[in-house]
Amino acid sequence: MTPTPPAKPAAKTRESARQTLVAETDPRSPAAEAYRTLRTNIRFAGLDTPCRTILVTSASPGEGKTTTVANFGIAAAQADARVCLVDSDMRRPSLHRLFGVPNTRGLTTALVEGGTFGTVAQPTHIKNLSVVTSGPLPPNPAELVGSHRMQECLDSGTKEFDLRLFDSPPVVSVSDALALSALCEGVILVVRSGAIPQPVIRRTVDHIEAVKGRILGIVLNSVDMKRDGM
Repeated sequence: MTPTPPAKPAAKTRESARQTLVAETDPRSPAAEAYRTLRTNIRFAGLDTPCRTILVTSASPGEGKTTTVANFGIAAAQADARVCLVDSDMRRPSLHRLFGVPNTRGLTTALVEGGTFGTVAQPTHIKNLSVVTSGPLPPNPAELVGSHRMQECLDSGTKEFDLRLFDSPPVVSVSDALALSALCEGVILVVRSGAIPQPVIRRTVDHIEAVKGRILGIVLNSVDMKRDGM
C-alpha cells in the first residue's frame, strides 16, 4: 500500500494563500500595482471588442500562471467586474486550495452533466469573485477542454460573468492549453524572467498562433530590477 502524504496544516495553507494573493492582502505593494496595471492594459487592448474569456498559460511549469490568474482576477473584481476564475488545469489543479473551497464539483462536472459555469461556480471571500474548480480529474483532459461542450459553456456564460479567466497547464507539456486558446478570446503568456530560453518562448508563441489563439501580451514574472537594469 502506498503511504498517503500528510495533509498540510490549515494555518500553513492559509498563510501560503495570503502571501500569494497580494492584490488582496498587500494592495499597496509593487506586485499588486502591477496586477492593476495588467487589468488596465487588458481593458485598453479590447476597447472595440472587450475580451471576456482569457486564457492564462506559460511555456513550462513553475512560471507563475496560477498566481497571475488569481491576482488578475482579484484586481478585476476590485474594479466591480463580475469575475469567474476557471481551473482548466485538470492535471495539477490548485485554485481550490488557493481560495479554500472544495473541489468535489467543478469544470468537469459542468462539461459531463451539461451545466454552465454558473451552476458550479463557488463564491470566494472576495466580492465579485467566483471560482470554478477543476472538479474530479478525468482520464482525457485535452479532449474535454477542446470539446463542443466547452464551447457551449463559454457561449452560455456571458450573462453570468463579465470576465472569465482560465488557468491552464503549460503549453510545452501538454496540448490542453492549445485546445483552449483556440476557444478563448485572448491569451496571456506568463514568463519567469531568466528561467526560460528565448527559443522556447518563441516556439510557445508559434504554437498558440498556429491554432489562431490571440496573444494579448506577455507577463514577465520574478523580475529583478537591479539585475535586469529596469
